[in-house]
Amino acid sequence: MSRVPVPFSSPDISQFARSIARQMKSHGAAPSHLELMNMLAKSSGFKNFQHLKAAHVAYPRVDNPAIEEKIDHRLLERALNQFDEVGQLVKWPGRRQVQVLCLWQMWSVIPAGTSLSEKEVNALLNGAHCFGDPALLRRELFGLGMLQRNRDGSDYRRQEQRPPLEALDLIGRLKARRLASNPTRAALSFIVRPDT
Repeated sequence: MSRVPVPFSSPDISQFARSIARQMKSHGAAPSHLELMNMLAKSSGFKNFQHLKAAHVAYPRVDNPAIEEKIDHRLLERALNQFDEVGQLVKWPGRRQVQVLCLWQMWSVIPAGTSLSEKEVNALLNGAHCFGDPALLRRELFGLGMLQRNRDGSDYRRQEQRPPLEALDLIGRLKARRLASNPTRAALSFIVRPDT
């Protein structure tokens, strides 16, 4: 069985030394290895060495913060470069990762929980891009499961899901661009909030 190293520290060395001295006086003879480990653990506020060891083993399981997702800033930058100053997609990107990230922006312009015709979806997508191919965007959104439709191609609905962090950041930055490009709209957004 391999030995697990147990780190040891004391918040106050003076208090620690007094505690060890008291325990050694009451013990009388030289302590054994186990007795010395118990004395050290008690001097640091634990019941014994086993208590110290159990606390050390449990600490990473209990005090480990949730794993934080990281944003790929390079990918985000590449996607942002595909949009103009008013937040419209200028051209269809060549890299698949960038395409998918840009599609999240297209997904965000489609209203949630609303049934739309193909013509209505095309109108929304045309307002969000400049290269005149809403069919490409519609097919890609459907292929990635971001958009649902009936078999006959009618009744489109946005598929609700949580976008990745890069997509959320991209959507927020492009919204800020649109508001900055239209100061009247930006001023109204502070006065009238659609979510209230």
